[in-house]
Amino acid sequence: MDGIEKITGRIAADGAQEAQAILDEARAQAEAITARYEAQAQRESEEILARGRRNADERVERLASVAQLDARKLELAAKQEMLSKAYDLALEQLVNLPDKEYVKLLADLAVKASVTGKEAVIFSQKDRTRYGKQVVTQANERLKDGHLTMSEQSRPIQGGLILSDGDVEVNCTFETLVRLQRGEMDREVAKVLFD
Repeated sequence: MDGIEKITGRIAADGAQEAQAILDEARAQAEAITARYEAQAQRESEEILARGRRNADERVERLASVAQLDARKLELAAKQEMLSKAYDLALEQLVNLPDKEYVKLLADLAVKASVTGKEAVIFSQKDRTRYGKQVVTQANERLKDGHLTMSEQSRPIQGGLILSDGDVEVNCTFETLVRLQRGEMDREVAKVLFD
């Protein structure tokens, strides 16, 4: 029985050794597979992070561009508001000129705008009562063949005048003159205000 025990012992030892070899090989394969998948997971993780960073960078750039555009729009709106205030102030200063200068300015406007010298001069209600006769008199004195008359009607204007010859009217109101000058002078006024 000694021989059988030796044989079975040897078979058992060989089996154990073979089992250990299979286990070692299985562990090595498992470690290789684990290492391969860990490396793949690491690569994919890095790719996802890199893609996320790129997307974040692009988003930051887009947001920065939008913010710059919004800032420019706000700056432009503020500049437009300041320009409007400058023209409003100019209109206010024209309306509030000293009496003598105001009358001279209105007479100058009437002389320059008169085509026939026989137009009716329309004022605001306030200017008609206060300055109408003086303006018409001064304008007629300066016109070669001046027969301007003061119209019975008045208009809701801030200042200036309107020359009327039948259906034809020449608008010399301060509002209109300032608006017309605004188109021509915006650049120069902006330079003075913002440079």
